[in-house]
Amino acid sequence: MNTRADRRAAVKKLKALVLSPKIEINEYRRGIEKEFSCELLPAGVECTEQDAGEVKYDLLTPVVYASNRIIFYIHGGSFVGGSRQSYRNFCSSLANDSSCRVAIPEYRLAPEHPFPSSVDDILTAFRTIYADEKAAARLETSAKEEPEYTFGLKEEEAPKKEEPDANIIIASDGSGASLTLALMFRMTEDQLKSVKKVVFFSPWLDVSRSSPLLTGRRVYDEVLSGDSMRRASDLYTYDSNSENIFISPLKAPPKNFEGFPPFFIQMGEKEILIQQVKQFEALLAQANVECKLDIWPDMMYMFQFADEFLNESHLAVEKAGKEISKRRDDSDEDRSQRQMILDRNNIHPE
Repeated sequence: MNTRADRRAAVKKLKALVLSPKIEINEYRRGIEKEFSCELLPAGVECTEQDAGEVKYDLLTPVVYASNRIIFYIHGGSFVGGSRQSYRNFCSSLANDSSCRVAIPEYRLAPEHPFPSSVDDILTAFRTIYADEKAAARLETSAKEEPEYTFGLKEEEAPKKEEPDANIIIASDGSGASLTLALMFRMTEDQLKSVKKVVFFSPWLDVSRSSPLLTGRRVYDEVLSGDSMRRASDLYTYDSNSENIFISPLKAPPKNFEGFPPFFIQMGEKEILIQQVKQFEALLAQANVECKLDIWPDMMYMFQFADEFLNESHLAVEKAGKEISKRRDDSDEDRSQRQMILDRNNIHPE
């Protein structure tokens, strides 16, 4: 059971994730790094630096992981803060709980590099990871397939093999949700098919000047305020551009989300973002996209990042991990693979 002192300590820590209206930007950045960076990663997670052209990214690998699945994690930080270093600890826990590798790209930050610099960097990193995972999927599929004999057939008569998809989960928190959806709006059809699930923690979905959160007076919860979001938006892009769907994806029409993978959104009951998320859920429903909300009673913005103070933090990340690693129930691919294994082993269940 969490005490009042635990909750106060958790709130104090989580406020480091939020750009308050008066704090100086470099001070804010130092605060995130000081509060959330750690030298030793939990449970033997290995961290290696990787290159995607001019963009660096961390690859976190837990002791036990699925080789055919990867999480592409886009960190938050009010568009102006956060880094691979400050997110390694949280993403390592997510890697363990999902039995999955996690890639964290280091993108350029506003205001030195305003929109669309961050999205450009994230797209660069995603393309590299997508290409690597696609190549690995081809090798795995080829290793499992029985050889096909096409002697005597012309090339155009030989059976065409369907290209296997990569298996990528995109996860993000806070302002990273805006970056995630901007990335997905720019993906090719094949890239989008390889994204199997999107996981959001307390997502920012509308930072436009018409958003009630930014225009209302005294809009705040224990951690986040409308004034904080407005300042972050001002630093990220110019005023009239805040209505752009690449910045405020809640402004996008339903057709923009057609063909998107399922969403899992986890947040606290006490957040000012609740209404935005419910509007987003309705928007996805119009596009026939599945969206599962996981709202934790009495919890605050980004409570998952205060695991030393809140019991719910561990349980929430564990639940998100299970959601990521969960197999698709009774899909055609699952049935086909199961039948192949049965046939190879001469097993014929009644």
